Amino acid sequence: MDILVAIVGGFASGIFLRSLFNFGWSPIVFVVLIAGIFAGARFFAESRRAYSLGAVFCIFIALGMMRAMIADTPLPAAFAGDLKHRVSYEGVVVSDPDVRDSNQRVEVRISHGDWTATMLVVAPRSPSVMVGDTVRVSGTLAVPEPFTGDTGRIFRYDKYLQRDDVRFMLNYAYLRVTKPAPWYSIPAALARVKHSFLNGLNATLPEPYSSLAGGVVIGGKTGLGNELQDAFVRSGLVQIIVLSGYNIMVVAEWIMAALALTPLSRRWGTVSGALAVFAFVGIAGASSTAIRAMLMAFIALYARATGRTYAAGRALLAVVFLMLIWNPLYLVFDPGFGLSVVATAGLIWLAPIIERILDFVSHSSDEGLTKSLHGFWKNVVATTFAAQIAVLPLLLYDMGLFSIVAIPANIIVAPLVPLAMGLSAIAGFAGMIFGTLAPTIGIALAFPAYLANAALIAIACGSAALPFSAFTLPPFPFWLVLAAYAALIYIAASKRFSTKDQLMLAKNASI
Repeated sequence: MDILVAIVGGFASGIFLRSLFNFGWSPIVFVVLIAGIFAGARFFAESRRAYSLGAVFCIFIALGMMRAMIADTPLPAAFAGDLKHRVSYEGVVVSDPDVRDSNQRVEVRISHGDWTATMLVVAPRSPSVMVGDTVRVSGTLAVPEPFTGDTGRIFRYDKYLQRDDVRFMLNYAYLRVTKPAPWYSIPAALARVKHSFLNGLNATLPEPYSSLAGGVVIGGKTGLGNELQDAFVRSGLVQIIVLSGYNIMVVAEWIMAALALTPLSRRWGTVSGALAVFAFVGIAGASSTAIRAMLMAFIALYARATGRTYAAGRALLAVVFLMLIWNPLYLVFDPGFGLSVVATAGLIWLAPIIERILDFVSHSSDEGLTKSLHGFWKNVVATTFAAQIAVLPLLLYDMGLFSIVAIPANIIVAPLVPLAMGLSAIAGFAGMIFGTLAPTIGIALAFPAYLANAALIAIACGSAALPFSAFTLPPFPFWLVLAAYAALIYIAASKRFSTKDQLMLAKNASI
């Protein structure tokens, strides 16, 4: 475990430093020399392991710097000359459009001579386009720029888009479809399934309940309105209406539970489960948080198939390492990725500590239903506290919004979210099947989903309406975030449980 921490910590540190400071090869060579000193010192020191870990840490700092340097590419020269001019290109839609109240934002991959670039096209809501469509776009070519938000924090919008390989924007644009997506396009087929499901929800549920149902199942905030979105943000429940790792893990657990009831062998059950999770992520949208959760689900499925122990901590570190190799921009410029990683780390390393504290504070020796409820709510409280504590430093740095009601609101909704996901899925499929043939049947089948989503809205709005439910902090330096996480790491390391303790906590949580 220590060697894995040194590898991932070093690699992430190198990417972090190169992302903040634009330097050349000199610091990389310096860090490699430091690694050589550590490697040489291990032959003359008694604590050889510490020097070995120091050498590994420094080597991977250098590798992280190099990986971030490789990702820092210049703008494609063929398009740079057209900046601030009215241009017209033909390209292919590569992601599901982000439809907003007054416009739609469409990522289009443009080929121009020997150069290719992905552009974010800001155009009117009509005509609607799909993934895989070939479109003709015209607009004013611009480069995304950082901006200062309402809280005074600078948001690197250029790097945020670059993490998805988007280097340009077409503002005041117009587009038209010149060629529909081919029938054999897998991304287009997945997008059609998504929109068919969302149309099914619209056929069986009124707004804003249909939009919320779509959000809790596959993410997305379209149709909720600014006021309701703000209520979810102020109540600390915004993760419900965006595609998060939690959605993926719930689906993965459902899939693994269903596979346990089938006669499939472990190998074919694992393959089927992995394909189902992969298809769900493809339909919902492959965000960085969804990919992280998907990879961890794959590791869990592999552990189930081979009968090996699933070490969540090692799995998280391995997944983070692989994702940063693939795209180092995730670390600094994708807030969702960072929040997802620290929240998962909190569930892995902080939740057992909080459960142990709760055992001391309140212990129930009753049997039967009372004991089951005690174990369930202890797990809910521990996981909610762990996740909220873990994300708080980074969340305050990124957004500055401190929600006082976030912990109680999340404790209340914790049992409702999986229920709302399941019932909303039923409502969507009911709309797909009965929406036009027998709408009354579809609406009747969707009524439980209406109640579940109405409860979520009531909790979010009620929490956000409380006096002093949330307030905004002024910007503060990032070293305070590092200090906060250093303290949490120290607490988690000093309170590390033995395997026996962890098994006992897992047993109590499942009772």
